[in-house]
Amino acid sequence: MPHRFTVGVEEEFQIVDPETCALRSHVSELVGPGATVLGDQVKREMHQSIVEVGTTICRDVGELEDQVLHIRRELTSAADSKGLAIAAAGTHPFSHWIDQVISPGERYEHIVEELQMLARSLLIFGLHVHVGMPGKQDTIDIMNMARYFLPHLLALSTSSPFWMGRETGLKSYRTTVFRRFPRTGLPEHFDSWGEFEDYVDALVETRCIDNAKKIWWDVRPHPQFGTLEFRVCDVPTRPADTIAIASLIQALVYKLYRLRSKNMGFREYRHMFIQENKWRAARYGIDGNLIDWGKRAEVPMRELTLELLGFVDDVVDELGSRRQVSGILDILRDGTSADRQLQVYRETGDLQAVVRHLVRETRGE
Repeated sequence: MPHRFTVGVEEEFQIVDPETCALRSHVSELVGPGATVLGDQVKREMHQSIVEVGTTICRDVGELEDQVLHIRRELTSAADSKGLAIAAAGTHPFSHWIDQVISPGERYEHIVEELQMLARSLLIFGLHVHVGMPGKQDTIDIMNMARYFLPHLLALSTSSPFWMGRETGLKSYRTTVFRRFPRTGLPEHFDSWGEFEDYVDALVETRCIDNAKKIWWDVRPHPQFGTLEFRVCDVPTRPADTIAIASLIQALVYKLYRLRSKNMGFREYRHMFIQENKWRAARYGIDGNLIDWGKRAEVPMRELTLELLGFVDDVVDELGSRRQVSGILDILRDGTSADRQLQVYRETGDLQAVVRHLVRETRGE
């Protein structure tokens, strides 16, 4: 393998009260010197009820697995010591965004000033997966091809069926909340890295943005890390699901790179067609149908997942990730977090019980 295709993840977690199960704006107790052994891997987000934790650059998914499990243990232990709890889900089942405290700092003040209530209401939690890329043009070409698979990845990660105390009818309501932000969603096709740079430069020159980090697409070239960053996923509740999805993304990127290196490629589809599948993924998760646009036919997402695993099967051994990627089969067997949250709610009628379930699963119990 000519390039290592390193991998890393960032997960956004909810800080909740163990008794009331509501969100608590207490990130300051988990960030800073001595708060956890994770040091600067722990970061605050715009809302003080959100804590983000990222792995370091991992050489392979075995190292990623170790770090994800270590981060969850240390973060939950630190929260326990402060009388708090940690939960992973794309939205909180019942807490209201209007009750949350905004973090101090010029960056967040600028976002709130620009986006007003849109920023304040962005009480959502995602998983970001970074894969190291060999070069800039590789990044653009693979991003173009990878767009097709974003609905599949979203469906596998769905964990946000509730919003402000209501069952939404969607498996990923987080997707609809984030869509209200500018420069989100599916990226357009770019012919070259230069074309992408021209786009960014035009936005900066016209004061639409002050830096490329304010482009929040579902997949984007990271402006600093030299990675292709996948941002489409809800944060999975179970640590094993985070590991499986990140491993699948790494394998997908490497498979597309291999095709490209042989002057082959994956057929690209129009933005509006991929958007139809993204809507279906957010609405139905793994129990819905996506459209196979080549056949112009509906296909169950579960079947498409097996096809996707077959698509990457010839690269997982080279990456050393067969066991981790096979965790996708566990998602098909057990359902996504959204499915399990809905099951708990239908059995109990109690959204606090749903949060307690999330806390347990976040710990890996």
